Amino acid sequence: PSSSSLTQNSIVPELPGFYYDSEKNRYFRLLPGHNNYNPLTKESIQYKAMECKRLKLLEEEEKQKKKTTRAGLNPSMLLQKRQLGLLNSTSYCRLVHELKVNCMQRRKIEIHSPDSSVAGTNNFKIIVADVACERIFTVNDVEHGGCKYGIINLSGLGKESLTVEMYDNLYFTNRKVLSLLGRNLSSLTHFSKLCLMGIAETPGCASLLPASLFSSTNPGDRPGMLCSFKISTAWSCAWCLNPQADNCFSTGLTRRVLVTNVVTGHRQTFGTSSDVLAQQFATQTPMLYNGCRSGEIFSIDVRQRNRKGQSWKAVRLFHDSAVTSIRLLEAEHYLMAADMAGKIKLWDLRAAKCVKQYKGHHNEYAVLPLHVNEEEGLLTAVGQDCYTRIWSLQDAHLLRTIPSPHPSSKDAIPSVVFSSRLGGNRGVPGLLMAVKQDLYHFSYN
Repeated sequence: PSSSSLTQNSIVPELPGFYYDSEKNRYFRLLPGHNNYNPLTKESIQYKAMECKRLKLLEEEEKQKKKTTRAGLNPSMLLQKRQLGLLNSTSYCRLVHELKVNCMQRRKIEIHSPDSSVAGTNNFKIIVADVACERIFTVNDVEHGGCKYGIINLSGLGKESLTVEMYDNLYFTNRKVLSLLGRNLSSLTHFSKLCLMGIAETPGCASLLPASLFSSTNPGDRPGMLCSFKISTAWSCAWCLNPQADNCFSTGLTRRVLVTNVVTGHRQTFGTSSDVLAQQFATQTPMLYNGCRSGEIFSIDVRQRNRKGQSWKAVRLFHDSAVTSIRLLEAEHYLMAADMAGKIKLWDLRAAKCVKQYKGHHNEYAVLPLHVNEEEGLLTAVGQDCYTRIWSLQDAHLLRTIPSPHPSSKDAIPSVVFSSRLGGNRGVPGLLMAVKQDLYHFSYN
């Protein structure tokens, strides 16, 4: 039925001020106010179509629990074909990932908190895991505006009943959180976060938060932020793990890049021709990669002093739309980038050319992150349409499209974390999805 309706819609001519309903086989007016009881707009039509698609996918997921993903795709048959030499290693790995990804089932996680008023009262905005995936840092919207921070302990995920502990703090901001990152900092605290906030009404702010903000039992003993300073509108941030630029982090601002040393306070500024929406440091070299609103991706060697002009740019790549997320692969010869045209490209940094494209991602204006898990060979991204998509890293094959449990809207785009060991080294593999006030787990076995 879906294919026939698409074919029919493509044949039916478009009329200005009207839209064609394939189910009722007739045209309807789009003029505002024509039908005051049930006015039709392009937005309402698109929302209705998206909601029908989401409900259909959820229904298909329920049916999928009772059968295998597709004919011929089961562990024993894959292993038999591999042993007989009918599948090469690349095809075998991709099919195993497809099997495991499509067998993931959604389960809601129960959130506990020492303060009963905290759990489940505010919408999740962003979740980010620490390096060991033992905890996730959360940013939640608050009712009177702004955001607050929290930490969720994932140790309860290994139990039969999925439960997690959420720890809130007394700090919140009236600014909009645009970007954040997590890092284990042995020289400062066990666990810290760098949050970038910016909004039109107030100056932007960069802040480094210690984990003790969330674990101290006595509010009077809570320390202040390790590092906080006002800046122009901030779009992105990155922490340097290379010893040659230790204790440094970068912030992507409006038409400039600011590199700051947390210990000494020394700052280095690089002027750019566009807003820097995405950043990541390399680990093997002190190189900072930047993705811009103009579509340009360039790298900076932070050991060099400030230079005038653009002579300090090393690698330069170009997208046709604003770059919203960049991720270096482990060997650092390849870089994954997504833009506001919904394109995800894998770039070979040595040849400065695109070698793969991952199709199906949806984005028009939002700054949405990419999640690369090389251990499992998976790429995960949440689209502006609120669908979570998972691709095979090796052959760019779309393995699964996961609908959101909630109706699609701008304020209900899920935030996800994927790891082979959620909760630490002895944790469970899977996908965490935070949407609205709920947290879900998709087991990856």
